Amino acid sequence: MEETITQTFTNEHSSCDKIFAQAENLVAKKQWAEADTEFTIFNNAMEKHFTAEEEILFPTFEERTGQTAGPTQVMRMEHQQVRQILAQMQTCLSQRDDEQYLGLSETLLMLMQQHNMKEEQMLYPMIDQVFGIEAASLLERVRAT
Repeated sequence: MEETITQTFTNEHSSCDKIFAQAENLVAKKQWAEADTEFTIFNNAMEKHFTAEEEILFPTFEERTGQTAGPTQVMRMEHQQVRQILAQMQTCLSQRDDEQYLGLSETLLMLMQQHNMKEEQMLYPMIDQVFGIEAASLLERVRAT
């Protein structure tokens, strides 16, 4: 059986969640050098994930369905919110401000959980349904980025 959009992107969410938790634990322990490295890995993974969605997955879905003001628009807005929080967290890391970082981390965790649930339970299954067997070629395009 072919891997689905839902499986692939849900796995990416899980991977990002693990890296996020590792970075948070390192900040809590004030292991700043390691936290910097782990946060960079997390930030890069998130940006790669967002880019795959915003440049390939969402536009292809919108083109196929004609839905440009629906769930993909909401997801893009939430991506921007996440990016803003990540930028603030990066500043906290640079300033070695663990309290502010951990506060932002809680906010980000709630946002990511809500965001991921919407994608995993609604949007990705819709995309799988719309593309069916063609989802495999869409995944190939995503992996090539």
